Amino acid sequence: MVVRKQEKDFNLEKDNIYSRITMKIKIFNKISKNGISYLENNNVLISDEDENYDAILVRSAKLHDQRFPSSLKAIGRAGAGVNNIPVDKCTTDGIVVFNTPGANANAVKELVLTGLFLSCRDILGGINFAKSLKDEPEEQIQAKVESSKSNFKGFEVKGKRLGVIGLGAIGVLVANDALNLGLKVSGYDPFISVDRAWGLSSSVDSVQNINKVLSESDFITLHMPYTKSTHCFLNEERVDLLKYNSVVLNFARPEIVDEDAILKGLDNGKISRYITDFPSQKLLCSDKVIPIPHLGASTKEAEENCAIMIAEQVYDFLKNGNIRNSVNFPNCSMDRSGSNRIVIANKNIPNMVGQITGIIAANDLNICEMVNKSRNEVAYNILDVNGAVSESILDQFEAVEGVVFARLI
Repeated sequence: MVVRKQEKDFNLEKDNIYSRITMKIKIFNKISKNGISYLENNNVLISDEDENYDAILVRSAKLHDQRFPSSLKAIGRAGAGVNNIPVDKCTTDGIVVFNTPGANANAVKELVLTGLFLSCRDILGGINFAKSLKDEPEEQIQAKVESSKSNFKGFEVKGKRLGVIGLGAIGVLVANDALNLGLKVSGYDPFISVDRAWGLSSSVDSVQNINKVLSESDFITLHMPYTKSTHCFLNEERVDLLKYNSVVLNFARPEIVDEDAILKGLDNGKISRYITDFPSQKLLCSDKVIPIPHLGASTKEAEENCAIMIAEQVYDFLKNGNIRNSVNFPNCSMDRSGSNRIVIANKNIPNMVGQITGIIAANDLNICEMVNKSRNEVAYNILDVNGAVSESILDQFEAVEGVVFARLI
């Protein structure tokens, strides 16, 4: 990890630097006005400049080729996925990347349940048939509706088994609501968090073997992030494990399925319907695919929830150094105490805390409260101190091998 010397913010009094210097945030996509209002009400400048902004808020804009100024401290993604952000580079450069897990969960859950019903009742076929009768006389419409309705016969979801793979914010909501619809639900997630486990109904069957979920479920719904380990998670080998005539729903990420394996499964009867929020040229050629144009989070409520949540998180980080819902730094927050706050990011290697606290002591500062958290190769420290803080202390921290950045706020 290359040490990045952040633009320094200095604070000598408890009324801190942000009472005198305005934060600048650049918006790369249209963000809900409620999120913008939150920032503006907290004296944040929404900047159009290409230099010297403190943070970025983004939805879908691709930032991999974007040149970031040295002043950049944070990137906030108003949504869950961060594939459009160069996360590894940001980690190396000491830029904290935030997302908004759960903010759009209800919107996606409702569309998943819609997909569930679309898969077992030929609603789309029936609608298209009915619309085709618009030029017929009234009596012919009624006669053809009655004579043709058997062509669109489906089946009920009640009593069937739904396998939910991935029990994050969306997966838990889908699992719980599916129980209320009368389905039997199996859940699989080897990395489920304690918070999500508390929210999951005890009636959901917790399954430790992914093959069991795949082979016993009538419906499979995928709710996992896209990573190197989940690339083409649903591949040909796993499709072969499915029950015949099963339904697969993917409202997570297009890359977690092997489209060729899906199409082969549709051809040989392993899969009766594939419902996806991610149309592609291959998939659109199959009449057994129900393609939805990436509408999972496309509700007014979800967009507002994401905008407000990301605005609050980024502002709290810039103002207080607190990290909540970061994808590359550890979650780390603490209520303020003392006259000054110092935040330090460093490589997760031995003796860093000792060196940091040694510098605090050498500068005759008293630590009121301190928290240290780590995540993979990165650690993060929040220190509230009493005493006069000199400008040189940040230079002392940054001179320590392994320190990524140090800020006084």
